Amino acid sequence: MTKALFPAERPVVCLAPMAGFSDRTFRLLCRERGADLVTSEMISAKGLLFMSDKTRALYLPEEGDAPYAVQLFGSESETLAKAVGIVERDLGELLLSIDLNMGCPAPKIAGNGDGSALMRDPALAGRIVRAVVDAAHVPVSVKFRKGWDAAHENAEEFARICEANGAAFLTIHGRTREQMYSGIADHACMARVKQAVKIPVIANGDVHDAKSALDTLHETGCDGVMIGRGALGNPFVFEEIVCALEGRPYTPPTWDERRETAMRHARMALAEKGDHAIIELRKHLAFYLRGIHDAAKLRTRINTCKTLEELEQIWG
Repeated sequence: MTKALFPAERPVVCLAPMAGFSDRTFRLLCRERGADLVTSEMISAKGLLFMSDKTRALYLPEEGDAPYAVQLFGSESETLAKAVGIVERDLGELLLSIDLNMGCPAPKIAGNGDGSALMRDPALAGRIVRAVVDAAHVPVSVKFRKGWDAAHENAEEFARICEANGAAFLTIHGRTREQMYSGIADHACMARVKQAVKIPVIANGDVHDAKSALDTLHETGCDGVMIGRGALGNPFVFEEIVCALEGRPYTPPTWDERRETAMRHARMALAEKGDHAIIELRKHLAFYLRGIHDAAKLRTRINTCKTLEELEQIWG
């Protein structure tokens, strides 16, 4: 299965799991534009054990879905192992892999000992990986960071522990938890992680177009790139990068194509989630406006719209 995720022809291009953004609609749009692997929003393992409908809605499939990965977070190995069983039961063959979130820097996550807080306890992280690997019937990956802060940069050690406990592949974000999303992603750190293990490694951080993807791959030696914020309002970035990797020409989308994709995004999301999703959609739609004339005025109008009809009037 892991071999299928990493074909020999070229590096993989992946959509990062992003809370509030990588929902089913956005995953489908990115798939259509060439993303090889897409992952759900991060999901609480504890929430799954309580059988929360709100939690399960973050990953439950709809007709037409292609296989995808599900990202779980938590710091209790037994809870995570049980959560895997629930996800596998719900998704069946649609589950491509399980990703363990050990990199989220958000205070409400790390403050509870989850996400990037696990980088401060590599032994616990290793036990979690082992428990999930033993429970899962699909490959298990781990997404983590450069370290907790500048004084505790332990990505290489962390990577080796994850590998030793059965992780099938890794994703390294080249910033510490302290940096959050500031500064520049450290390519040298990613390269050291790649050299420290034998399993595939995906590079994450500051990839937003073909050039940054190619530069990242060249400087890190990684097996693929993962795009997060660079894909927001720009699912076309996957096609751009794949074309560059395969030596094919790429034509950037016109404004009309971007606008139509944004409206399709809105229609799909509203059809799936109902009219109440309009508020959640506003942040997505704002990203589609990056770089265009009068973007600020359009954002203001979008942030007050309440129906699809109003959106259609705004976008013309």
